[in-house]
Amino acid sequence: MRTQEFIYSANPTTVSGSSAPSIQPPLTIARTERDWGRVLVKTKPYRQPVESTRLGDVPKRRCAPAIRERHRWGIVLAGGDGVRLRELTQNVWGDYRPKQFCPLLGNRTLLEETRHRAERSVSSEQILYAVTRAHECYYLPSLADRPSQRIVQPSNKGTAPAILSALMHIAATDPNAIVVILPCDHYYSPESAFTAALELAFEIGTQQSRSVLLLGAEPKSPEVEYGWIELGETISGHSGLFRVGGFREKPPLPLAESLFRAGSLWNTFVMVGYVRTFLEMAWATVPSLLQLLESREVTSSPSGEIRIPDAVYNTIAPTDFSRQVLCAATERLLALRLGNIEWSDLGDPYRVLVTLLEKNGDLPSWAKLWPEANTSTPQASAATA
Repeated sequence: MRTQEFIYSANPTTVSGSSAPSIQPPLTIARTERDWGRVLVKTKPYRQPVESTRLGDVPKRRCAPAIRERHRWGIVLAGGDGVRLRELTQNVWGDYRPKQFCPLLGNRTLLEETRHRAERSVSSEQILYAVTRAHECYYLPSLADRPSQRIVQPSNKGTAPAILSALMHIAATDPNAIVVILPCDHYYSPESAFTAALELAFEIGTQQSRSVLLLGAEPKSPEVEYGWIELGETISGHSGLFRVGGFREKPPLPLAESLFRAGSLWNTFVMVGYVRTFLEMAWATVPSLLQLLESREVTSSPSGEIRIPDAVYNTIAPTDFSRQVLCAATERLLALRLGNIEWSDLGDPYRVLVTLLEKNGDLPSWAKLWPEANTSTPQASAATA
């Protein structure tokens, strides 16, 4: 089996061909032979070079679009169990398939919608899909043509292991990668505005190499089921760009009302940043998790998909990327406000029904047959009358 060693170097050097020649990446690769089949990851002590954290002090990079886009990567998170929508999916589709494998908003499943969303900004060859083995019969129809881009987890252990496993694969292939992380259960309207916002996030991300950008939606109400981003100082030169002051996950109503009045944003959990920046944040916040993941020998199945061994996940505790990485590293985060874009995370039946009504003005036949559709919202009751 051919092997590749991924090394965090104590003396980083600029990688030739980088789209960011002014930034010295903390990662180098000692290549014995290049192969996705088996990746060994090792660490060495690393000290980040002294660099100004003031955004105005970071020079803008000038590079051809083709070179810049060559280093763009995407991670689609499609490994969740969809527990909160389980009653709905079972009632409509006759089984407990997670929501990302259901055509809730149209003819395409949420996974297929997210794939198309990612492919508008990132090459289809450079998008990884974090999935769970138990869902194979559901994800294969949508990803049959992308076997080597499927990162298959033995089980769902939260967002952090899924994200970090995919990031480590990307770093082993392209240390200069700039990555967007996309959850699989979102609705945006209009989609063209979201694509434009993501393009801006990539542009800002190339300039602010030591920061991770979070896309924040403008709130319509003091929602208690969403995460909130508290905003810090405004960044000059970029409309709607802020430092992150803090996070509030599913706050009680009085706090949500205060956050709403203060102009805080809903956290969409869409993130853009250099792969090395994500991994530096992880080493600073969840080092034991990374140590477990880096020791793995990832194998390729006969179909070509990348599988994480059971032995690795058996020793991992469920870990939430937002709570245990982002909340502990706010000094590395920026927030970009999504202006004039409708957003929902489709996290519960109520939001699905409301989104369908706002999108189409009516409910599809399957939603009208669902018993809760008559009682979940006044609008839904009217639509099914």
